[in-house]
Amino acid sequence: MSSNTFGVLFRFTTWGESHGEQIGCVVDGTPPRLALDEAWIQHWLDRRKPGQSRFTSQRRESDRVRIVSGVFEGLTTGAPIGLIIQNEDARSKDYETIKDKFRPGHADYTYQIKYGIRDYRGGGRASARETAMRVAAGAIARRILGEDVAIRGAVIQLGADPIERGNWDWAQVEQNPFWCPDPEAVRRWEAALDVARKRGSSMGAVIELVVTGAPPGLGSPVYGKFDAELAAALMGINAVKGVEIGAGFKAATLSGEENADEMRMKEGKVAFLSNNAGGVLGGITTGQDVVARFAVKPTSSILTARRTVTTTGEETEISTKGRHDPCVGIRAVPVGEAMLACLLADHRLRHRAQCGG
Repeated sequence: MSSNTFGVLFRFTTWGESHGEQIGCVVDGTPPRLALDEAWIQHWLDRRKPGQSRFTSQRRESDRVRIVSGVFEGLTTGAPIGLIIQNEDARSKDYETIKDKFRPGHADYTYQIKYGIRDYRGGGRASARETAMRVAAGAIARRILGEDVAIRGAVIQLGADPIERGNWDWAQVEQNPFWCPDPEAVRRWEAALDVARKRGSSMGAVIELVVTGAPPGLGSPVYGKFDAELAAALMGINAVKGVEIGAGFKAATLSGEENADEMRMKEGKVAFLSNNAGGVLGGITTGQDVVARFAVKPTSSILTARRTVTTTGEETEISTKGRHDPCVGIRAVPVGEAMLACLLADHRLRHRAQCGG
């Protein structure tokens, strides 16, 4: 299986399956002499791990990370950093009854026709379990970026119910199980997701990511556009079906006058009067906030019976039991942050290699 690596200069390769013994990754390209320990990585992993509320999978994984290479006496050495997490609570028997059926909305069918074999236990390599290692790599990327760059994410819509942007409060995001910046929306979402969960269904979500302190000049104007690679980074997250940057699809409804981010001088520097571009012009960051949103489909593993076919071509129905997130978009927030951190770190190193500084 190819394409398990993300990045150019700062890059990571993940390995492992949902119900295998371990998952892990190798992070390459990290500069030497950066402070790094397991506690730092664990902080970010704890934000993603399952079982923290009734609105996420009840699979009990501590996600305790071990650094097995690339760090000496609390500092990175410049060598590849090896990270390992043990799988502790896999229940492969939950999948025995459906191992010969293709789950609608999952990668079962496409894996089978591509490889002629698939790990049916929890989705194997296609499981969102793999994203724990993306978050671990993202923690290292944050060390490269430093404290001047802040990457934050929030759920701004659950199902068809968006937040009220006038209520936006970043302090609220870490205070509720939805990563929601609008406390009024939290109450509505709790009720809606409880209903969906109890009837064996699921819901989708939209996540917004905001980077403050992003350096200007990252990205290349043709095939290495920062926004193009950002879209690819977010689309590569499990269950993501749409990405927009800045005004996104709304830009198509604006006039040229409305969409243009006008400029003035302020204290000797260029100041933008709006940010419809989402912090990227011509594939290169402007120094404004980088703003992106991505849409996550409803969890495909649901109790409601759906029509499908078997591996031998027989028509049948399937109901997926086991422990699944009623809304995978909730735990996608720290994953989205991590992918953006990795992309920023990679582009910062690429910019330094070409332009210096």
